[in-house]
Amino acid sequence: MQESPGMNSGVAPVRGAERIASVDILRGVAVLGILGINIYFFALPGAVMFNPSVAGGFLGLNLLTWQFTSLLFLQKMMGIFSMLFGAGIIMMYDKAEKAGRKFGGIHYRRMLWLLVLGLAHAYLIWHGDVLVTYAVCGMILFLFRRRSPRTLIILSLIVFIFGILMQLGASFNFAVMKESAAAAEQSRRAGKEISPSQEKMIIVWEEINNVFSPPDEAIRTEIDAYRGKYLDVLKFRMPVTLMMQTQALFFIIIWRALGLMLLGMALMKLGVFSALRSIRFYIFMTVIGFGIGLPVVIYGIKGLMAHNFDFIYQFREGLHYNYIGSILTALGHVGLIMLIYKFGILRWLTRCLAAVGRTALSNYLLHSIVFTTIFYGYGLGLFGRIERFYLMWFVVVMWIINLTVSPLWLRHFRFGPAEWLWRTLTYRKRQPMRV
Repeated sequence: MQESPGMNSGVAPVRGAERIASVDILRGVAVLGILGINIYFFALPGAVMFNPSVAGGFLGLNLLTWQFTSLLFLQKMMGIFSMLFGAGIIMMYDKAEKAGRKFGGIHYRRMLWLLVLGLAHAYLIWHGDVLVTYAVCGMILFLFRRRSPRTLIILSLIVFIFGILMQLGASFNFAVMKESAAAAEQSRRAGKEISPSQEKMIIVWEEINNVFSPPDEAIRTEIDAYRGKYLDVLKFRMPVTLMMQTQALFFIIIWRALGLMLLGMALMKLGVFSALRSIRFYIFMTVIGFGIGLPVVIYGIKGLMAHNFDFIYQFREGLHYNYIGSILTALGHVGLIMLIYKFGILRWLTRCLAAVGRTALSNYLLHSIVFTTIFYGYGLGLFGRIERFYLMWFVVVMWIINLTVSPLWLRHFRFGPAEWLWRTLTYRKRQPMRV
């Protein structure tokens, strides 16, 4: 049977009555939690990604804020969001299968338009975009939609391990380059003639070192650029965004994201996200996730601080604790949220979170638009001026806005504005917006 274009394909957007509330709640928690980390990269120089001590304050309440967000939010909320992205593919595929319709064309159009939205977001608004990563992964994930949960879990483990091996390989290369550059520099200072390859090694190592541990002048240049006019910001952001979507994407980012999405596909098939498992299962999931994950993350945080955030140490060992611990902690978060949902606790809050989850793309983009306007020079120009502890108040205010506005919006409209645009482009037909 041929798949016809548009709505005639029989695969339509999921209606409100067909949605799984627990999935929306999880997605709402994730998109709000992600902001607890993204706020640093909206407001502070990029160097804080590998060395948080260079900006934003790192003593007293600022240090506690970094430790708290690193423990509960860093990669944990993005982990949940990524798992749910994989789960969403299974949900839509199952819906198409039950209707007896093909889903491939619709899926790849969805991913293509998500890629376009991500590129626009990354280059025009904020370089920390994840939509491009999700679109690329989504195009790969479709190939595994029919695999069993066991196979998907095995594949996710393989991908996770490969990601760790990539980082270990990078640490080895960095260590060799550092030693070679130091030897060449020592020879030059001793008045010895060095070869062109040694000269190049010194330059390359300096460039790499400046990426992960930029000098004060480079940080000052970044601050000045982001406090400038829109074109100044755009010019500075272009090479950063390109690096994020090429080198960083294919050597670091994609492996973790892909592994989490494969895991999410498996968990969706097992009924974990749809709240179909027993109370005992979710208690076990919460206890194991937090009981193992949090100590591993804490150990990693202590290690990073003990090594003064040395980036070679991070790639060799330091990042791996949170890499592994964050997955377990994310599963602990999922288990706890499912328990709250199944026990019917805080229903007013879970309803608001579900609304945030239903409009997750719009809320995610809203965060970028609002906070780049607040921190960049074409807005209030607060980039690099606010310490970590006070940045969390910006986060709390935005959480309140999201939790208040999202339910009100959905009383009158079927989708968030970004979701509406994505669906309209995907299905090649203007979607009904009003309820």
